[in-house]
Amino acid sequence: MTNHLGIKIRTGAWVVVCDGRKALVLANAGDALFPNLRTVEVREQDNPPTSAQGTDAPGRVHESTGTARSSVETTDWHEEAERAFLRSIITRLDKALQAGETHTIILVAPPRALGVMRPLYTHAINKALATEVDRDLVKLPVHEIEKMLAA
Repeated sequence: MTNHLGIKIRTGAWVVVCDGRKALVLANAGDALFPNLRTVEVREQDNPPTSAQGTDAPGRVHESTGTARSSVETTDWHEEAERAFLRSIITRLDKALQAGETHTIILVAPPRALGVMRPLYTHAINKALATEVDRDLVKLPVHEIEKMLAA
């Protein structure tokens, strides 16, 4: 794993570092050579494990012919809450772009989170997206994130 990713972060660009439970929105108050990331917004979601959210037995499906029955997979409420949280991040980014809060976005998230978010990108987000970084950096302090991403 490379320690420095060499990303040029333009002045005013938002660096959004997130996973399914937490999101940091950071703005570059410096320049591309010497970034200075400042916290714009922090979002966190309390998301207990599925066992604490729902304990119902798996559902059953009756076959159309015969007497066979099959169980169906139970809903993973924890994963559903993570997906809803990531959808809310995309909605927030779209609104920020429309309001002119930023014009450039760098998205840093684990591969799984990126996979959830990509189909939700609006035209504005696709246009503003400078790069995606498939890393989980949300637990690091801001100065460490800055150091990892900086050119």
